[in-house]
Amino acid sequence: MSLKDRIGEDIKTAMKAKDKIRLETVRSIKKAILEKEVALRPQGKNSLTEEQEIELLAQQAKQRRDSIEQFQQAGREDLVTKETQELAIIETYLPKQLNEEELTTVLEEIIASVGANSPQDLGKVMGVAMKQLKGKADGKKIQEIVKNKLG
Repeated sequence: MSLKDRIGEDIKTAMKAKDKIRLETVRSIKKAILEKEVALRPQGKNSLTEEQEIELLAQQAKQRRDSIEQFQQAGREDLVTKETQELAIIETYLPKQLNEEELTTVLEEIIASVGANSPQDLGKVMGVAMKQLKGKADGKKIQEIVKNKLG
């Protein structure tokens, strides 16, 4: 089942359950998918690849994380709670996130494979890491671990 089909089913389920927050979140994901598909039509493509779907969901999750951070700084706990709930729903569609230990192991392998040994090699490592770990880990966390390993 494609992400778009799964989203459609989840919208129906959320409507039946009268789950307002899930319904809003899933509809926002569907809207983003449709917008992306419309943008791709001039290139002759009618649907997103699985990689593009993961990228889109990762962007949605990143937006929520950034909003949570900003709302916490502003002391808006009501909005922090809403965004946290939305983030949890979005993460159910993303591939399993790597924990810190798994992430560190993968990053050590990448650092060794590109031959990085100084902070100047950060860009080299980050390029490979972001491509390999897209949707599986947060970019800020990846950068933090890589900086610690190279620094």
